[in-house]
Amino acid sequence: MSRPEPVLSEQESWHLGMLRTQAHSAIAARVLSDLADQDERIAVLTADLGFSNRTVEFSYRHPDRFFNMGIAEQNMVSVAAGLATVGYLPYVATFASFLGLLCCEHIRTDLAYPNLPVRLLGHHAGISLGYYGTSHHATEDIGIMRAIANLKIVCPADAYSLEHALRQTVEVEGPVYFRMGRGREADAYHEGEPWEFGKVSVLRHGSDGVLFANGIMVAAARGAAEALAQKGIELTVADLHTIQPLDVEGVLSLIEGARHVFVAEEHNTRTGVATAVADAMVDAGVAGVKLHRIGFPPDEYSAIAAPYYLYQHYGLDAEGVAARVAAAVG
Repeated sequence: MSRPEPVLSEQESWHLGMLRTQAHSAIAARVLSDLADQDERIAVLTADLGFSNRTVEFSYRHPDRFFNMGIAEQNMVSVAAGLATVGYLPYVATFASFLGLLCCEHIRTDLAYPNLPVRLLGHHAGISLGYYGTSHHATEDIGIMRAIANLKIVCPADAYSLEHALRQTVEVEGPVYFRMGRGREADAYHEGEPWEFGKVSVLRHGSDGVLFANGIMVAAARGAAEALAQKGIELTVADLHTIQPLDVEGVLSLIEGARHVFVAEEHNTRTGVATAVADAMVDAGVAGVKLHRIGFPPDEYSAIAAPYYLYQHYGLDAEGVAARVAAAVG
């Protein structure tokens, strides 16, 4: 049976060549540039992706603190560590697959072990690079980063939450890994909604279950919850954007009294956010609650296709999330 053709509201936004206009990248460069106006410690490093991630915008305002390290991501992380030891606050930007996987040892040994204040901007996380294939897909990075002591992990959902994340973590001790999308995700937040580093953000209240999400899945979760409400299923939707340190108290308070807990993530379901929630539940002795993992199959590498087909194929869109919830609750 053939699948329906996806309807794209902004088809051009899926092409790498259109990155100049994309929201996350532009927001990151603008916020960092603004912060650097007042903070001489801030420097930005990238590995030949200044135009793809728009950090080149930072170079226009602060050329003396912008470093293009070439296609040498591991070396870039170590250089950032060196800069941090002499008083800089470096922000390193490249694809999440390169930071989270290729640079794992350098992050652990050069950044986390000495607890240096280096910020890692891993953009195009998950399967958002589509046609670029397995080498450029990052469906294991959260699991890898969660295993590293001293490393904080934040996964913003849209431009609004990314700006909050960058501004609120300037003075956070030690390294921070930002897991970012492709740069033009749909808005997940409304202006004024709560976003606090280290705290789960509750975006909707319901009595039939709790749906945790982060990154691109927050917009999908909100869309799914609105659709399910039309069928009489009311969900609490929460953005679990700070993965490490996990807001265990906030998570458990939302789970209390629920029969179904869902975790939707653009990551494999074995080692990601669902596993962090499961750990919290086990450690607290939570009983009588069913945990449902919605994400990428743990024993597969993703198919190679345009990202919007992949999200639909793996049920990582609002329709797919709603179907999983309805099947479990209904």
